[in-house]
Amino acid sequence: MHIPDGYLSPTTCATLYAASTPFWYTALKRVREKLSTRLVPLLSVCAAFSFVIMMFNVPLPGGTTGHAVGMGVTTIVLGPWASMLAISVALLIQAIFFGDGGITTFGANCFNMAIVGSLVSYFVYTTVSGRSGITSPRRVFAAALAGYIAINVAALCAGIEFGIQPIFFHDATGSPLYAPYSLGIAVPAMMLGHLTFAGLAECIISGGVIAWLQHSNVALLKATMPTDDLALGGGWRLTRPFWIGLAALMIATPLGLLAAGTAWGEWGPDDFEKPEVRQEMAAASNQIAPPEKVPSGMERLASTWTAPFPDYAPSFLKSASLGYILSAMMGIGLVIVVGLFGERVIRLGKPEVKPNMAS
Repeated sequence: MHIPDGYLSPTTCATLYAASTPFWYTALKRVREKLSTRLVPLLSVCAAFSFVIMMFNVPLPGGTTGHAVGMGVTTIVLGPWASMLAISVALLIQAIFFGDGGITTFGANCFNMAIVGSLVSYFVYTTVSGRSGITSPRRVFAAALAGYIAINVAALCAGIEFGIQPIFFHDATGSPLYAPYSLGIAVPAMMLGHLTFAGLAECIISGGVIAWLQHSNVALLKATMPTDDLALGGGWRLTRPFWIGLAALMIATPLGLLAAGTAWGEWGPDDFEKPEVRQEMAAASNQIAPPEKVPSGMERLASTWTAPFPDYAPSFLKSASLGYILSAMMGIGLVIVVGLFGERVIRLGKPEVKPNMAS
């Protein structure tokens, strides 16, 4: 669901940036009001978790690939507003440094995964879990269902955004300027993979992590309890088990390289000229061949930004596995830097409490 530069028109990109901005503003405002500096590490670890989990590609029907997002876990641990920020930070780092998702389409990717994903996760989880106890098995089921539904709603949004491009944005001959496949192809292509393997991955991760936290660190589940909010504390020490788990995931990231193929809708402009990739596109798109030439608008916007480490493959490393691990380390490190900066900003913004000097 990382829509690259060139697949959406400037009008679509601007619209989705505008749609995302009020949510970002409200999220920042709410986090500033409720989230103490002791909880900034929790936001950081959730952003890092989302970043790493998206590196684990799974094979999808049609020969493409997909991945979980971690939106269920992040929303349950942080609540929906802080989750929007955490996933947005992960997506921003992916786009800028690794070319996973575009700069012009950053607003769209955040709208789909960070905003819609978080809101749907929160609604499903709180509705299904009700007022059950924090360690109730019902909450594990609610988390799994929330993750599954949320990633599919996010995929549906992406499919619609892809599918409207040839309807509204084409040249005088009717040739698409950006994403070339219509709604009738784009939506089923996106949904097939997410209703099956990618959705199942999100489902298992969401339910599994929440079940683990129920036994190892139940304090991390209080944000979405009916009687709690983001005011709990604990700092970096509270999140230690999460960081240990992230270290294990980071070492295992090369497993994400085992899934062959490209995610649907993430082919580059040069792929339109490669016969083997064109066959892959057609196989994943109901046997409808892509245009003979790369859409002109896509070709123009695709070069908007050149990431320093595209495809999580630093050029100075010959080993793809080592490059993937190093990219994960870099991503986590960048998330921590953003978290420490945010912690400092929050601390500076808080009024200093002076001791009572009255006698």
